[in-house]
Amino acid sequence: MNQGAAQLGRGWSDSLARTLRVVQSLPQPPVEGHLTRMVGLTLEATGCQAAIGDRCDVMSGDGSFVEAEVVGFAADRLYLMPTGDIHGLRPGARVVPRPGAGDVRVGMEMLGRVIDGSGAPLDGKGPLVCEGRTKLAGTAINPLRRAPVTRTLDVGVRAINALLTVGRGQRIGLFAGSGVGKSVLLGMMARYTEADVIVVGLIGERGREVKEFIEKILGEAGLKRSVVVASPADNTPLMRLHGAWLSTAIAEYFRDQGLNVLLIMDSLTRFAQAQREIGLAIGEAPATKGYPPSVFAKLPQLVERAGNGAEGAGSITAFYTVLAEGDDQNDPIADSARAILDGHVVLSRRIAESGHYPAIDVEASISRVMHDIVPASQTASARRLKQTLSTYEQNRDLVAIGAYQRGTDPRIDGAMALWPQLQQFLQQGMHESVSLPASVAELTALFGDNT
Repeated sequence: MNQGAAQLGRGWSDSLARTLRVVQSLPQPPVEGHLTRMVGLTLEATGCQAAIGDRCDVMSGDGSFVEAEVVGFAADRLYLMPTGDIHGLRPGARVVPRPGAGDVRVGMEMLGRVIDGSGAPLDGKGPLVCEGRTKLAGTAINPLRRAPVTRTLDVGVRAINALLTVGRGQRIGLFAGSGVGKSVLLGMMARYTEADVIVVGLIGERGREVKEFIEKILGEAGLKRSVVVASPADNTPLMRLHGAWLSTAIAEYFRDQGLNVLLIMDSLTRFAQAQREIGLAIGEAPATKGYPPSVFAKLPQLVERAGNGAEGAGSITAFYTVLAEGDDQNDPIADSARAILDGHVVLSRRIAESGHYPAIDVEASISRVMHDIVPASQTASARRLKQTLSTYEQNRDLVAIGAYQRGTDPRIDGAMALWPQLQQFLQQGMHESVSLPASVAELTALFGDNT
């Protein structure tokens, strides 16, 4: 009798435990809270439960809501950053968490479309319906599974093709101050680069430049194989941050389909500045020139998502523009970006002011994979061209004032004789495309066979 009762009791306990596990596994209703404080663009909420990166709806008195994202917490308080306009919010407003908001919709339907940092269309072509979903923050790839950079990529720009050859899956920084032809060079590469899909992230730039880039630089033909994500300067810092994450997530989706993707992000500096605004707003201490430590943690997290996928998969070749404030190439963001990228192309204001475009400073630029993907003869020719340029630049003043006598130094004589041809080689019109084989052939012809 006692043994039967004990077995019945154990059976009832096991059944109750299974029922509890099933109930706990069911989706739980969100725990609502309320708004207690707002400082600048930072909202503080208490009473609700949400994870970092989750979205919340902050309800105003008239029934409308403001979307915000959880960017930090302290004890029972959540720090939220709005993604849009915050007018109409009041103390005590309801805060309703939305689970699963870290995912974004992606698909082939995005080709030819212009969207904002949240994925909403900006081009007036109707709603964008995509079946695929992916994480906004991406998924890290095991570095040992990545395919190595072994193939060259033709970008259609003679100086880059011949002297700074880009590999498929490489990450390159385009370092430039304002007004030196950065956008034009990006447009040339967008039109002429051999890629299946182009993803353009316009992050924190002037709103006027968005339409100009699409219509005048990218063009109708370029847009057909492109996805443009625009988060201009008047967007909230969180939306500018999302624009960069979304651009990368879209590029990752197309790479996983086995396609070769060209990712152009203008600019990495605005991404860093957006993260600085968020970090300082939630109380993070500034470190270097006002940038908190989280900025230097986010940069490699973003950049490392580009590159080759696993063996046999597609690739993401990425160009990130880096704004050199005051033409200072040792700016903290420029210095950090230079360390984590696979090469950098420097645009010089001095060269641009002389009417030389593209204003690439060949001596200050480098491609870290070039020596692995091109023949030794091309590497030798590129090295000789750089040496010739350096020799002429070092003695430019002596030549200009007539203080140098021909025949004194054979190296200087050779640089002076080649100078006109070098200038012609390094210049290129914005509507002119020069293939990789043609670029290498012209480089070889400058020096003949004696390299």
